[in-house]
Amino acid sequence: MVEVILTVTMNPAYDMTYRVESFERGQAHRVRSVEQRIGGKGINVTRVLNQLGKYARATGFSDHAFAAAAELELPVDFVHALPWVRRTVVISESDDGTATALWEPGARISNPHAAEQLATRVRGLLPDIDGLVISGSLPGGIDPGLPADIARTATAAGISTICDVGGEALRLAAAVPGVVLMPNSEELQRLTGRAAATADEVVAAAYPLIERGVEAVVTTRGVDGMVAVTADGAWSAVLPEKIAGNPSGADDSAVAAVIAALSENSAPDWVSILIDAVATSAAAIVVPVAGEIDRCLRTRIAPTVTVEKLATPSA
Repeated sequence: MVEVILTVTMNPAYDMTYRVESFERGQAHRVRSVEQRIGGKGINVTRVLNQLGKYARATGFSDHAFAAAAELELPVDFVHALPWVRRTVVISESDDGTATALWEPGARISNPHAAEQLATRVRGLLPDIDGLVISGSLPGGIDPGLPADIARTATAAGISTICDVGGEALRLAAAVPGVVLMPNSEELQRLTGRAAATADEVVAAAYPLIERGVEAVVTTRGVDGMVAVTADGAWSAVLPEKIAGNPSGADDSAVAAVIAALSENSAPDWVSILIDAVATSAAAIVVPVAGEIDRCLRTRIAPTVTVEKLATPSA
């Protein structure tokens, strides 16, 4: 049977990439090329999953124009509740691969039934999926508890579920038994109120969440790799050398790698998952647009990822 993974993007975007030779604040620049594509964190996850050979479909909120554009590329089933869809702008520099990003906040949803419509849509799809990812920010007018509500329904049905959200939505998702959280270091620190600069600090901050019922906390740390904390142990994984490029889609690619593994194995091997997540994340950095990976690079660098077992408070 083909595994199906569903992604939820509540605040999608048109991703705009402007390529310039170099970017200097306060100066006029001649743009070498412009690319626009449908985006948002869950959309990016869907794209990467398809590149990893997984069948993924996307849902969330959108307007009619965005949904029509998305249908040309991906299997989608959006709730048409947004008056318009925001843009994200990335200025990509060709001379050294540096990227500067500008994120619009997005439109406000005024439909009082939109949240229930989305929750009902996801609930109806649960019998047909093996994994669920809820990613990204929330548009105005949506209660921050909606990701947690959807995740709670999915985990209760035995569906592997990742929440890659922030702020109050992350705090509420952290109370869902069996959920996998994927914050970055700053989000973990804000969530727990504890320092999360080093790998050991990440473990100390995340472990109380595990004790309260979270299945795993996978923290992305940029060039310092990732740390996974579970009830069975904690591990840190990192590449030996930094890879330069556009990091805007790196975390989404890591999410795709993790849910791909969780959807096919009820007893996950977290060491293998971390290695693949770090390699997949790095393979996204070298591509100028989010939602794409260099599969050859991913295969080549995976054997170089270094994994270290970390001590947990229970030990």
